[in-house]
Amino acid sequence: MTDSPTPESRADANRRQVLYWRLLARLFDPDEQPTLESASMAVVDDLGLPAALLDPAVSVDTVVQRFPAIADELRGLLQPADAGAADAGGAEPASGPGAAEVRRAALVSKLLLNVFATGHGAVDAGQLARWQSDAGWFEQALGMEPGELRRQGGDGLGGVLAGLEGDLVRRMHLREVLADPVLASRLTPSMSLIEQLLRDKSNLSGVALANAKALIRRFVDEVAEVLRTQVEQTSVGVVDRSVPPKRVFRNLDLDRTIWQNLTNWSPEDERLYVDRLYYRQTARRVTPARLIVVVDQSGSMVDSMVNCTILASIFAGLPKVDVHLIAFDTRALDLTPWVHDPFEVLLRTNLGGGNDGPVAMALARPKIVEPKNTVMVWISDFYEFGRSQPLYDGIEAVHRSGVRFIPVGSVNSSGQQSVNPWFRQRFKDLGTPVISGHIRKLVFELKSFLT
Repeated sequence: MTDSPTPESRADANRRQVLYWRLLARLFDPDEQPTLESASMAVVDDLGLPAALLDPAVSVDTVVQRFPAIADELRGLLQPADAGAADAGGAEPASGPGAAEVRRAALVSKLLLNVFATGHGAVDAGQLARWQSDAGWFEQALGMEPGELRRQGGDGLGGVLAGLEGDLVRRMHLREVLADPVLASRLTPSMSLIEQLLRDKSNLSGVALANAKALIRRFVDEVAEVLRTQVEQTSVGVVDRSVPPKRVFRNLDLDRTIWQNLTNWSPEDERLYVDRLYYRQTARRVTPARLIVVVDQSGSMVDSMVNCTILASIFAGLPKVDVHLIAFDTRALDLTPWVHDPFEVLLRTNLGGGNDGPVAMALARPKIVEPKNTVMVWISDFYEFGRSQPLYDGIEAVHRSGVRFIPVGSVNSSGQQSVNPWFRQRFKDLGTPVISGHIRKLVFELKSFLT
């Protein structure tokens, strides 16, 4: 026989239901429902939480600035392990664990409403900045860093957030915002914003163009820092045992030194006399490698193009890695002279147009000198408008020659992945399956080739 719910637990369940019904009502209809609003206000007041928590026009940042203790409650709020500890660091719950769950419901409602109720109509720079900040708090509630989930994209929650952000950017009068230094300074770089800037850069001039370039530069530098850390986590090359180890203290192999000198142990003195020191060999044999990156610059490829352009510049900075970069739509452009500066590369791209992969392959193949020591990364959705077979024939020939061929599928700013199924199956049969998803997958593949 189960215990009957106490009046207290029933009351807490009812209060929690009021908050969530109010949340659903505001998500689907921005107009207030007086009964739900007044009931929710009474719940929040009883919990000792600020009334601003119910106002979707008030950012999470503003709430936290006025009530700093709430910040600790929000971080990790949506992680399962923390579900019962939402009141840590904040005001004491009215009573028992049920009250803590009601408090958690109030905080969760604030995050969800501010992030997912984006409204309609024009958006200004301040509104975009507030949404990005609120989305950052939502990501922290999930145990992530601000922006981390949006950068992941994909078909799940990360893709939904990236899509919402992209919609807000499209609703901005971006040219007017960029022409105003004060408004432009309030913009936070994101993939959606960079996509719009790259599409519209030919229509910008003067102050607007300078502000657009500054935003692109900031975003490039931020992404480059993240990718550079991932690349540097694995050293390049294998130990070269033909090179004598450097006889410095940091290379001293203490375990081997003791083992090899055990015969010099003196029982009388209780000392080990060392007549030879052993050092670790740290020199690495690095065969010069050639990395050829071919990027589809058609409109659906913005995310992959930006990330892989930055990634190419990072690998270009490694010793003995010769990087070449080609961008294409219906024409192919060799961007190798600027491969060390992804900012300059992006300014030279021209988003839009169709695909003509064979044109890009004709420019890329002459760059293959030593097939066994070359990797070709081809970033595209592989929709070739009737020229699929010629491109595949060229790719197959490159692969058969010994080149490590890595096809990378498209990932746009909404996180949706789309790769021509005809190519996907043939690449799988060839033993070179398409890489789709997070850029970390490509980093791993390239590092495995270089090590």
